[in-house]
Amino acid sequence: MDSFSTLIRTASQEQHVEAETSTFMSDLLGGRLGVDAYARYTEQLWFVYEALEAGAERLASDPVAGPFVRPELFRLAALERDLEHLRGPGWRATLNALPATRRYADRVRECAERWPGGYVAHHYTRYLGDLSGGQIIRDKAEKTWGFERKGDGVRFYVFEGIANPAAFKRGYRELLDAVNADELERQRIVAECKRAFALNTAVFRALGEEFPLSA
Repeated sequence: MDSFSTLIRTASQEQHVEAETSTFMSDLLGGRLGVDAYARYTEQLWFVYEALEAGAERLASDPVAGPFVRPELFRLAALERDLEHLRGPGWRATLNALPATRRYADRVRECAERWPGGYVAHHYTRYLGDLSGGQIIRDKAEKTWGFERKGDGVRFYVFEGIANPAAFKRGYRELLDAVNADELERQRIVAECKRAFALNTAVFRALGEEFPLSA
């Protein structure tokens, strides 16, 4: 019988691939979009991580979500440094969420406030993605727009508190396998993972509409 972490990964594989291969992300990673598109994407991430991390302290003692609340994963401070670099010191004044981003962040916040299992689903899809595929985005951003290696502009993707990402991800999957949830709740968590990827893909779709490639 597959472990819970394997079940989550395989069950959401189709949605994961759809998100990774979205037109916007393909154009961004292919160097076909300017730095403004990258900055706009970074702004959208701020809303999602603000929702994820605003409730983290309260959830730290929760039997289901608590084991996953790890300060070394927190991304909000790094995102804010990136946004100051990308948009300037007044970045907060122009910060605005796309409707798709607002729906995504609202769902994350709802889970953080009412459903710890759902919070775990969003936690997993975001942070493990950042530790994995996010590194491809960092590398491309450094090469395409000349950011200093692991410096301002790409700090979101730099986990200074995690010396060995591969070992950390193994430990994270062990936490998933041991999550304090019965079979029905685990099925609900898997379904929420799929929903998280769908919400993320909707953000990419909206960004693609905002930054279409000229014919």
